[in-house]
Amino acid sequence: MSLLTVDGLGVRYGAVRAVTGASLHVDESELVVIVGANGAGKSSLLRAVAGLAKSEGTVAFAGRTISGSSTESRVRSGLCLVPEGRHLFGRMSVLENLQIATWGSGHHLKNELDRIYALFPVLEERAHQVAATLSGGEQQMLAISRALVRHPKLLMLDEPSMGLAPLVVKQMFELIADVNAQGTSVLLVEQNARMALSIAHRGYLMETGTLSGGGSAAAMADDESLHAAYFGRSSP
Repeated sequence: MSLLTVDGLGVRYGAVRAVTGASLHVDESELVVIVGANGAGKSSLLRAVAGLAKSEGTVAFAGRTISGSSTESRVRSGLCLVPEGRHLFGRMSVLENLQIATWGSGHHLKNELDRIYALFPVLEERAHQVAATLSGGEQQMLAISRALVRHPKLLMLDEPSMGLAPLVVKQMFELIADVNAQGTSVLLVEQNARMALSIAHRGYLMETGTLSGGGSAAAMADDESLHAAYFGRSSP
């Protein structure tokens, strides 16, 4: 069953059109990836779905049209975005960042901490550490955790591997796959096409504001043109 359906979505910044006629869907418990080069319009698409960018077209979530609704109402309905750059409260501790995220959610902080610490044990070790002093990987874990305490139906992640060391990138993708395996649908935007497609069910390719594909991630990973453009070599 489709959880998110986007039809003919367009995003414009003044005279610049960032996204043109994008259509996609994410089913329940599915992990879908959008790959593409920097500046292709991937982040603009996610921002529009989250209600952070003015857009044309239709966005439907959990059985109802949410086009024109506020970001706050979209979050309450179970749609959460972890933006590029993490946007943590840097002077607050890990615990305080998580506490703020639970406000108004109806979920008890203690129960949420148990769940988050089981998924990201290092955050329990760093609970009283100021967020700005965490490593890049730990900051990304905290950013994802702030969304997870809202119990999202759909978790949207914008370039979660950006700026991370190769070993940490591998761990990050494993964690995202674990989140999805526990039942949370994921829409992942990534430049690291190889790693993203390795954990996804389906994938889309975005080029200069235009979205294409939607087939299996495995088929995309074997596509010669995608390999030439994003992997720098032909597929095996």
